[in-house]
Parts: sequence; structure tokens; C-alpha cells
Amino acid sequence: MSDYIPILIFLLVAASFPAVTFAASALVQRRSRGRTDLSPYECGIETSSVARERISVHYYIVAVLFVIFDVETIFLFPWAVKYDALGMFGLVEMAVFVLILVVGYVYAWRKGALEWAS
Repeated sequence: MSDYIPILIFLLVAASFPAVTFAASALVQRRSRGRTDLSPYECGIETSSVARERISVHYYIVAVLFVIFDVETIFLFPWAVKYDALGMFGLVEMAVFVLILVVGYVYAWRKGALEWAS
């Protein structure tokens, strides 16, 4: 049973961290709320349109494609760091990975997902 004590301590710390953070935030925060604090965008500039404005689905498609390709390119960094240790196997594996990435990019391009003007 003593093997589980570090896990129990970890769970207690993980469970108490949000509660302690919220409690500290509640103690430190300002109590008064002004008109600017209640507005949807509080940079000091008056809003020029409604916050519930409709946005094209194309915007979200471009955003999701950016996130997908950005996250996939992160996998290139460990390969670049361990390039000497991986040798030819690593080169072939990364070539396959980049090929799959390029095929996905060409597919999105052919479908018109990367067209900026709709």
C-alpha cells in the first residue's frame, strides 16, 4: 500500500491546485464592476458591431487546417534533433510522414479550403 502514497499525494495536489487558485483569485480581485468590465470586449475602444455577429464557416475551416498542419509540423523537431541517431530508418519514416502531410495539404487545396475570398 505504501507504493500508492506518491500517487495519492499527486492526486491531492492536482485536486487542490484549482481550488487554491480560485480562492486566491477571489481574495485578490477588485470588487467594483464598471460599464467597461461588463462589455464583451474591454480594450477601451467602443464596440463597432454586435458581439453575436455571424462568421463564415470558411473562417473556421481555415483555422482548423492551420491548427492541424501546425501541430503536425511540431513532430518534425524531435526528428531533426535525433537525426543522426535515427539514420536511414528515421529519414524514410519522416519522408512518409511529410508525404502524408503534403497529400493532406493538396487535398485541402483542391477542395478549395485554402481560398481566402469566398
